[in-house]
Amino acid sequence: MTDQEGRAVALGRRGLLGGAAALGLAGAMPAMAQEAAYPTRAVTVIVPFAPGGSTDFVARLLAQYLSTSLSGSFVVENRAGGSGTVGHGALARARPDGYTLDVAPTGTFAVAPFLFSPLPYDNDRAFAPISLLASNAMFVCVHPSSGMNTFADLVAAAKAQPGKLSYASPGSGTVGQLAPELMLDMAGIEMLHVSYRGGGPALQALLAKETTMGFVDTVTALPYLQSGELRALAVTGKQRDPKAPNVPTLAESGLAGYHATNDFGFFAPAGTPQPIIQRLAAAAREALNNPEVKAKLDAASIDVIGGSSEAFPPYLAEEGKRWGSLIQRRNIKAE
Repeated sequence: MTDQEGRAVALGRRGLLGGAAALGLAGAMPAMAQEAAYPTRAVTVIVPFAPGGSTDFVARLLAQYLSTSLSGSFVVENRAGGSGTVGHGALARARPDGYTLDVAPTGTFAVAPFLFSPLPYDNDRAFAPISLLASNAMFVCVHPSSGMNTFADLVAAAKAQPGKLSYASPGSGTVGQLAPELMLDMAGIEMLHVSYRGGGPALQALLAKETTMGFVDTVTALPYLQSGELRALAVTGKQRDPKAPNVPTLAESGLAGYHATNDFGFFAPAGTPQPIIQRLAAAAREALNNPEVKAKLDAASIDVIGGSSEAFPPYLAEEGKRWGSLIQRRNIKAE
């Protein structure tokens, strides 16, 4: 081959490579344009529980704000069942294009994987965490006729009647079950778990004195505490609730280090483009810091977190480890 022929071959190869690169760039450009323009159609936000609960409340506030801030339509869709695993499973099967998302609580993303086997999805690989949104503590509630005024009274009654007292929960695998179990574990007492189909029936059982105690989320409990229909012995968060400042935390009541909250996470299917994840995380933080949204959450005693997508996975790992260890230690089974 002459020098002139060799130069011609080399130029031809460079031309082919350049053409291939141009084709690759051309193929990437529509996807990049779509991500930059996101959203261009309605976005479904799955809530894996029935309407009316705290998860639904947080999701609807978020969806309303995102619809305005991102100039799109974010529509909440309730898909209840299996302690949230039905709706969360629907997210796992959705196309990873940013048009199907969900807001899920601690019981779904950190507890259910250790209680329900097999899950209809791989909890470690099926999701792209967007951000940790908010947190809701619970009151340790009893009926006023119980004669209990402090957490120490509850401990004394449980020790005097081992296994005879009971607590109501909104269902197997919920934080309403696991948070009391953590309390029992740390206090060295036992109570019978009575599982109900949701927070409403569990609350009614407590009001009807069918059970001794229940962990009731702050937004639900406050009207009953104010009316005197329930009595709060303690609150499960790290700080006292400003709307019930006389109710001590469990940590103040003798369980040093205790805290348990129902946290709300924002998720997309695994494989969702990172620019969309980052855009949603930034918009969620903006929403939660909006004075109007924050005021509504404060009124429900829900604490704003609004974390980044980078900080969310370590939190998920830590929560899974904490609740998984408790489930194993106390041999808790799905009911």
